[in-house]
Amino acid sequence: MQSTSGPARREVTPLELFFDLVYVFAIGQLSHQLLARPTWTGAAQTLVLYLAVYAAWAYTTWAVTLVPAEDRRTRRMLLTVMLLGLFMNAAIPRAFGDAGWVFVATFLLIHLGRTVRLLRVGLDPREQEHWRRVLVWFSAAAPFWLIGAATDGGARLAWWAAATLIELAGTWTAHPLPGRRLDSRQVTFAGAHLPERGRLFMIIAFGEAVMTTGTALTTAPYEPMTLLTSSVALAGTVALFWLFFSRSEHIVRHYQQTEDPIRAGRSGVYSLMASVAGMIAAAAGDERVIAHPAHRAGLTTILLLFGGPALYIGAQTWHGRTLFDDLPKARLIALSALIVACAVTPTAPAYLAAVVAAAIVVTLAAYEDRRPSEDFSEQGSTA
Repeated sequence: MQSTSGPARREVTPLELFFDLVYVFAIGQLSHQLLARPTWTGAAQTLVLYLAVYAAWAYTTWAVTLVPAEDRRTRRMLLTVMLLGLFMNAAIPRAFGDAGWVFVATFLLIHLGRTVRLLRVGLDPREQEHWRRVLVWFSAAAPFWLIGAATDGGARLAWWAAATLIELAGTWTAHPLPGRRLDSRQVTFAGAHLPERGRLFMIIAFGEAVMTTGTALTTAPYEPMTLLTSSVALAGTVALFWLFFSRSEHIVRHYQQTEDPIRAGRSGVYSLMASVAGMIAAAAGDERVIAHPAHRAGLTTILLLFGGPALYIGAQTWHGRTLFDDLPKARLIALSALIVACAVTPTAPAYLAAVVAAAIVVTLAAYEDRRPSEDFSEQGSTA
């Protein structure tokens, strides 16, 4: 059946790349937040803030896929969201302190304001109906954000976590209301634009990972152990980069050919959300190892070192399964190896745990690099 995904390929504009710069800052802030609070509560706070930041980026990117950045109204919207996003992201380190209202006010202005604006640009009736439902779901979560900002401590985390769960549930179910659901098939949609934006957003995450490693290297003593752990960190980052980008062109091709690009796009948004979270965790683990390579790894460090790559690989494996009905055994073996290694290395030196984690992802990347490209081409053409 002929695709209805709209234009076969729409280039990402310089303005969209400029917009993404705010999220270079955001990912750095989130990495530092996680490193500054390496506890279960700190991890939960970082996760809630990350999901809000990612939602601000993802829904704005989706909006620009519907109404191209060349449209003057879209340009104004992007610049407005960028300005508000700068203040939102600057508030991340103190969002659970004295900057809670700044974070929430700017986040809600982005979320609600962008949606209202999108409803005024002349979408087709089916998209218009869906975004009305999106606005209802966002409005349902807004009181939880506001109540959380008015409280402090654990209560703020609980209220904001509830708001996040409401928004995630809406996103996952395509924002249903009684008797009204989205039928995404045969909707005109420039689907190939989304994976292009996703690839650029992943480059932001990888840039932050490299910056984290470089910053840790500049503050650590120049000793053989520092050179070892920094090299291991970079090797792991390169392997994760290769796992994402070496076959991403086939995913873009699938978005161009599928008759349901919105379904594929939603799957890609979820996968990207988990992948970037995994990258943030892995980068934080690498920084801890470079700073204290000979210390006992401990639970926090191994969860970052092994859990980050596991989340990253698992998300992309699920996305591939959704698009191509493909479940590579090599990735399942790598995920199992990461889980087993995580269980047996808490008492090992941190540098040894880092070597094991990097060895698993490097081995997987090397194996997939040898896998015939025809395998992926066939998946992309038959999905």
